[in-house]
Amino acid sequence: MYQAMTALSVAGESTWRGEFALGQAPKGSTVLVLGAGLAGMTAAYELRNAGYKVRVLEYNARAGGRCWTIRGGDRYTELGGEVQECQFDEGLYFNPGPWRIPYHHYALLDYCKKFEVKLEPFVQVNHNAWVHNSQAFAGKPQRYREVQADYQGHIAELLSKAVNQGALDQDVTAEDRQKLLESLRVWAGLDADNLYRTSPATSLRRGFAVDAGGGLMPAAQPSAVMDRQALLHSGMWLYLMVGQLHEFQTTLFQPVGGMDMIARAFAKQLDGLIEFNTKVTRIQQSDQGVTVTCENSQGGPSRQVKADWCVCTLPLSILSQLPVECSPAMQAAIRAVPYNASVKIGLQFKRRFWEQDEQIYGGVSYTDSPMQQIGYPNCDYGSRGKGVLLGGYLWENNNAFEFTAMSPAERIKKAVEYGAQVHAQYPAEFDNGIAVGWHRVPWSNGCYGAWTEASRATHYTSLCQIDGRLVLAGEHASQLPAWQEGAVLSAQDAITRLHAHIVARPAADV
Repeated sequence: MYQAMTALSVAGESTWRGEFALGQAPKGSTVLVLGAGLAGMTAAYELRNAGYKVRVLEYNARAGGRCWTIRGGDRYTELGGEVQECQFDEGLYFNPGPWRIPYHHYALLDYCKKFEVKLEPFVQVNHNAWVHNSQAFAGKPQRYREVQADYQGHIAELLSKAVNQGALDQDVTAEDRQKLLESLRVWAGLDADNLYRTSPATSLRRGFAVDAGGGLMPAAQPSAVMDRQALLHSGMWLYLMVGQLHEFQTTLFQPVGGMDMIARAFAKQLDGLIEFNTKVTRIQQSDQGVTVTCENSQGGPSRQVKADWCVCTLPLSILSQLPVECSPAMQAAIRAVPYNASVKIGLQFKRRFWEQDEQIYGGVSYTDSPMQQIGYPNCDYGSRGKGVLLGGYLWENNNAFEFTAMSPAERIKKAVEYGAQVHAQYPAEFDNGIAVGWHRVPWSNGCYGAWTEASRATHYTSLCQIDGRLVLAGEHASQLPAWQEGAVLSAQDAITRLHAHIVARPAADV
């Protein structure tokens, strides 16, 4: 159920409501930021603007963290040593991490506006996409619009029968009963007898078997509705609620050219402040400041970097493996949060058959196979040549762990095999692919922090406290885990409290 309502933070909208700015920093104050993901870069950008001397240490050769886009020519080595080199055509890409931005993630959208990151619509619900259950309708995928219209229609018919039989007399007045019946007919396309059956009215909602044409072309012909019992037992209705969840309601956005356009825009603002290819191995602190031991990500001698204060945005899956000098409460919090599994598979095909053959332009198809979701590109509609789609988005179940354990080549092979259950064109049209299992990502070791209700109650406040000269930030330290907005808001909150703490200290102690 939407990843347990986003790890029990109930998937609420962003709390950001206006322009963010800190006050003036005490002269000469230095801050070390660990990690150049969106949380780290948000902290560095705002602290630098306030007058702090900022330095950022980043494990990768690029900025962005999980805000990551893979393009042709990119190389990626996962834990275990498997190397993938992306072979996508120029201009095509795949987002193995975040891939959409809800309209109510105000802080992230504000930075996009500020840094002139161009956005385009992300289609969550495409009524012409597929819903697939291998055990229903002989394994044949059904159009989303057909499943939605027929489910609504059958429910409306059953409700109208209950109304006419007087089953709701205690709750509905005679006048309201007529209004309710009228609304059901309009909503679901019931006929004059309040029945949901094949008709022009139902086909206006689910689509026609033969569409209307011009001249002497055949007249429109209604399409046959699905059997109520078969539809109910198929479980396909499960996917109808996804687009109704607050996080996925229209409008959603994506950056033009890939999600990492946001990371690149942040990094441009921080030019010269980020030290790439730097692996943090230890965090120490005292009353005088913070000392971070680090080395080149590819190996080499250790060195130490010092600052007055430290904002650490490393994922807890990484931080929990490091020696960190902090309170027992924060140490317990760091170690209390496991990271959920996720696998994303990008597949390039020789042509955009989903558009050319099936008229699917953007959006998502759903399947009961391990692939779970197939995402179509929300840009360059009608383009000639090759195209890349999200061939699988596996998360938070045994399939995600199983596919993480496979080699990248095996993941891609399985994605093509399972995808053929939805799109028969897969085997003939497949060109190449790339597959990211997030527990094998060296700098993340998982997809996002998997809080439980009990762990949040026990550890969340301790995790977010200013601990000596150290404060943590990131999606794991937010009420919006797994979302970039959570990372940004967490950073803003952490540095707001840190700045207030710093300026409140006697000048000699700062």
